[in-house]
Amino acid sequence: MRLLPEKERQKLLTSLTDEEAEQLLYDWDLWARQNQKTPSGDWFAWLILAGRGFGKTRTGAETVRRWIESGQVKRIALVAETAADARDVMVEGESGILAISPKKNKPIYEPSKRRLTWPNGAIATTYSGDDPDQLRGPQHDKAWVDELAKMQYAQETWDNLELGLRLGTNPQCIITTTPRPIKIIKELIKDTQVVVTTGSSYENISNLASSFVQRVIKKYEGTRIGQQELHAKILDDTPGALWNRDILEDCRVTNIPDFKRIVVGVDPEATSEENSAETGIIIAALGMDNHGYVLEDMSIQASPDGWGKRVVAGYNKYKADRIAAEVNNGGEMVEFVIKTIDKRVSFKQLHASKSKQARAEPIAALYEQKKVHHMGFFADLEDQLCNWVPGEKSPDRLDALVWALTELMLGNAYNKNIKLDPNMGKQESKWTI
Repeated sequence: MRLLPEKERQKLLTSLTDEEAEQLLYDWDLWARQNQKTPSGDWFAWLILAGRGFGKTRTGAETVRRWIESGQVKRIALVAETAADARDVMVEGESGILAISPKKNKPIYEPSKRRLTWPNGAIATTYSGDDPDQLRGPQHDKAWVDELAKMQYAQETWDNLELGLRLGTNPQCIITTTPRPIKIIKELIKDTQVVVTTGSSYENISNLASSFVQRVIKKYEGTRIGQQELHAKILDDTPGALWNRDILEDCRVTNIPDFKRIVVGVDPEATSEENSAETGIIIAALGMDNHGYVLEDMSIQASPDGWGKRVVAGYNKYKADRIAAEVNNGGEMVEFVIKTIDKRVSFKQLHASKSKQARAEPIAALYEQKKVHHMGFFADLEDQLCNWVPGEKSPDRLDALVWALTELMLGNAYNKNIKLDPNMGKQESKWTI
């Protein structure tokens, strides 16, 4: 069909009955590219590592439809980064399950029960990667996991899901994600029972909105992060970066102690244009063990009023005792915005008397000493940490993290416990607590 000249294709389409046209519209084998078609052979998981706009969601939804239409599948798990993503992308999205299902086989969706039910009795249940314990207990014979590499608790989510894939004669899972060099992704790539498919954003560019091409593809093309987000390359560590993936992997925790303090670090963006940077919003805590704990990344691209409300929401959610932002970079504006929303919050202006490198180095050193921990995985934040090289413009999440941890671990109330090791050279200077 796609190889026919335009005039002949239009003539053929107009000659079809409504039933024939619907069959053609929902014939995935006809429309799919070769690397979107279900692989043959004996496999447990199909891992699709592809760039933004590749068609990962469509491929996942169509794979679920094929499983349902086989009549051999009864229980399916649909796992997304958040509950909202499961609903808005996997189920109700433009390429989600409801959109790609023909009328005669469209499931009934019950959002309150997190459940889709097909005419043949098959059931799919949605789960959220930010609550991996949801997957403890339930059994399934198939599963679709979307954006595993972005989940805060990726390893725990996968482990619980895999343990529940024990129904039927051939349990299988499709995983659709933009790649990141995290432990679970590396393990899946090496697994002999996993089929790996890769693809770039450009393969589907004819179906992408021109605004996406202008805003996203042009923004990232030619950059290191573009290799990951567009071309689905798994990035190695960046030479000269203060953080690397091994350091971050070593600092990851799931259990955290009681806290002495909780701070919201903010790196503000004054504008809300389409190409504006995000406002970095990082929630961090100081434990009773005097270690730092990163609890949540709430960064957002929004107007000052939008990110101000988000900062206050994070402050109230965690019952934080302070919001910290840089006065040199809109600090006074930040305080005005936030106090307009809630005048009761505690706000501290931080003065940047040193370079960004000088401010970031002692925080990176605390990571090396395993005195800062991440509560799970923060995909975008960790990308920024591992890709930033001193001398470059530092990104929003990184700056917000540095402000939060500086206030918690290097501030006046804490400085008496900190000394610079005199035996360290300039390139290897360490802060010792």
